[in-house]
Amino acid sequence: MGETMGDAGAPVPRAAVVLNPVKVDAARLRTMVAAAEAAAGWGETLWFETTVEDPGQGVTRDAVASGAVVVMAAGGDGTVRAVAEGLRGSGVALGLLPVGTGNLLARNLDMNLTNVELAVKNVFTGVSKPIDLGLTRITRADGSASEHVFLVMAGLGIDAKMIAKTNTTLKRKVGWLAYVDGIGRALPELRPVKLRYSLDGSPWRTTSAHSVMVGNCGLLPGGLLLIPDARPDDGHLDIVTLRPEGPFGWLKVWNKLAFENGVLRKSAAGRKIIDLSRDVRSVRYATGKDFELTLETAQEIQLDGDEFGVATAVHTWVHPEGLMVRVPAPAAAASAAPVGGVRAEIAGTEPV
Repeated sequence: MGETMGDAGAPVPRAAVVLNPVKVDAARLRTMVAAAEAAAGWGETLWFETTVEDPGQGVTRDAVASGAVVVMAAGGDGTVRAVAEGLRGSGVALGLLPVGTGNLLARNLDMNLTNVELAVKNVFTGVSKPIDLGLTRITRADGSASEHVFLVMAGLGIDAKMIAKTNTTLKRKVGWLAYVDGIGRALPELRPVKLRYSLDGSPWRTTSAHSVMVGNCGLLPGGLLLIPDARPDDGHLDIVTLRPEGPFGWLKVWNKLAFENGVLRKSAAGRKIIDLSRDVRSVRYATGKDFELTLETAQEIQLDGDEFGVATAVHTWVHPEGLMVRVPAPAAAASAAPVGGVRAEIAGTEPV
């Protein structure tokens, strides 16, 4: 099972790795994991690979059934999301390895984003922290529905269209910067989406928006702070709607997200300026635990940066403390600065 016997006969813990073999250099990662497990006195790590048929959920459940006390996700944000889905409510911790391009959850937990060797070591020597999970039920035009987990953000509108239109080849070459190209392709087609919504069981209301995003976290690649108050352990979700008005509408949206959220909020003086300035109607925030919406026309949906097809209705809600995540022990977090150069040795030729 997931425990082996130590020299004194006492059981020792075992970890598992769920690896996307297309994205990661498995041989180098195995060497790092073996060294870290030996140094920490853990048993031999269990290894599982994702497939097209099973992107991670099934093999993660196999790892849990085999007794793993922590499961490392070795792949992009899609692999991390799939592993989290398999771990939901199990009490087994997720280990984050920075081998993708977005590393969305690690970014929001203020964890190392460059050094895979350090990340592996921290999995074996760190502590487990509970965070919330976002859950969503996506209903299609044919009436079929599916339920999924998201760790950072679910959205429809410009973000989902941007992801759907991002050039895959360009993404492999330049990572998240390829989304800039996707935005350029999406904007000409973007129109307000008419929808009905209910927040925490309130009466249904009708509105329109260019984009609706539900966040468990708020920080995106490039330092873009989309939802300043979002926290992955506060027991609720944060909702942001983008509704640009007039010829300079998108400029106002960008000023709000990039300048106010990304610059002014970092200082006390800047926060005073925000408090004194007129609020931007084009960007609206709300919080809640349960959010339902139905769409007049089917729209593209994205979860944690991956496209999930089109939907006619979306129901999102929070599972408080639904996932344990392995983070550096406090002393290690204070003393260990990330070191660059290791990630390139691990990531394969097709990073997520």
